[in-house]
This record gives sequence, C-alpha cells and structure tokens, in this order.
Amino acid sequence: MNLNSKGHVLPSVNNTPGYRKVAETIEGEILKGNLKVGDLLPIESDLAAQLGVNRSTIREGIRALENSGLLRRVEAKRLVIAAPDATMIARANSRAMGLNRVTFQELWELQMELEPFAAQLAAERINEDQSHRLLATIKELEDNLANDEAVIQHDIAFHNLIADATGNRALCLSAAPIGMLLFSATEDLYRNVPRARHRLLEAHRAIAEAIVRHDAPGARGWMAKHIQDFRRGYEAGGLPLDAPISFDARAFG
Repeated sequence: MNLNSKGHVLPSVNNTPGYRKVAETIEGEILKGNLKVGDLLPIESDLAAQLGVNRSTIREGIRALENSGLLRRVEAKRLVIAAPDATMIARANSRAMGLNRVTFQELWELQMELEPFAAQLAAERINEDQSHRLLATIKELEDNLANDEAVIQHDIAFHNLIADATGNRALCLSAAPIGMLLFSATEDLYRNVPRARHRLLEAHRAIAEAIVRHDAPGARGWMAKHIQDFRRGYEAGGLPLDAPISFDARAFG
C-alpha cells in the first residue's frame, strides 16, 4: 500500500510498537519530506495493514500527531499532512521556557539582539498593507492606554507585526514565544510602574513611524532604546531580574 501519490511506502514497525512508535514513524517520514504538507493520509485500515499494527494503535498515533499539529482533519474521517500552526509552536516554546524557569534577564538579553534586528529588517521590507496595520495599532493603544491587559496584548501584537514585516519565518517563530512569555512580566511592570505604559506608547509610535518610512537605522535605534527602557522600568518597579518568569496562557488571547 502506497502512502502518497508518489509511491512512497513507510517502513514497517514491529507487531507491538505502541502508538508512540506509529506516531514517530509517520513523523519521521514527514520530516524527511517523504510525506509532504497537503498530502492525504491513508485511512486507518490501510495504515494498520502497512505498519503491521491494529487500528486502535493507529488511532492513538494519529491523535498524537494531530495534537502536535502535524496532521489536520479536512473531513470527518480524512486527514492531511500539516505544518504546525505558529501559535501552537509559540505556545509550546513559551511553556517549555517557563517550565525551565527562564529568567527575565535571559529573555531580555535575547530581546536586545533580536528586536532591534527585526525592526531594521522590517523597515527595509515592510509593504503598504503591513504599514497600515502597524500604524493602526498605535491608535488602538492610545484608545486603550488605561487598560493594562489591552496594553499588554497590543505589545505582543505590535512586536509580532514587526516580525511578520521582516518576511523571515525563522525570526517570526523565534520571536513570538519570547513576547508571550513576557506577558506576566509586563503585567507586573505596569502594576508597579504605571507611567511605563506612556513610555511604551511613545516608543511604539517612534518605532512604527521609522519602519513605515523605511528608516532602518532609526527603527533599529528606537527599538534598542525601547528594550533598554523595558529593563529600566522593571528595575525601577523593584522586580527581580533573576527570577523565573511564569507561563501565562492569557498571552494567547
């Protein structure tokens, strides 16, 4: 039984591998490119026959692959090979950093390298539609400056828009979980240092204006100042730089 239109056949597994072995076997073929995004996965009975396991084992393996984002259901009983959603990846990475007790200092050090570079690249590559969306977020922030949660959600969206404008998918996948993990840290900052939200608005306006006029050095410089100011505000609020930051599911909306 061939698994796709190009005739590729999965390697056999032993008679009692368990659902993990089934999931790992199919995942391995996806990562090697033998099964491609958009390919239909065969029905359970065909998979069971080819892999030499029972259908209940296949079913559990498929469920694991769905949960990891590698399979997506297109009909009640059909699945296609999929690339994990960016939000799913960000959530998993944020949770992993939280469980590994990553500190504010560690995240800030990474932000100081990543965010100014992203702003510079965005200024060089941003298109008209992205420019309109970026500037629109500034107006939304002005209208919701007294709402801490809205300000934090704006902050995450603003940095994600900049990452998107770079056109660099690796950068987008790297930056998103950092911003999401900083949700709780930013919430503490606004609670302890209320004026920080006004400095955020000033910085975001300057960064956005530099990006949309394609001023790469200006965008990079303003973003560096913004990230440095974030740390200063954190310190002014008496918040510990070396304390682990907790994962907060609200960062995902």
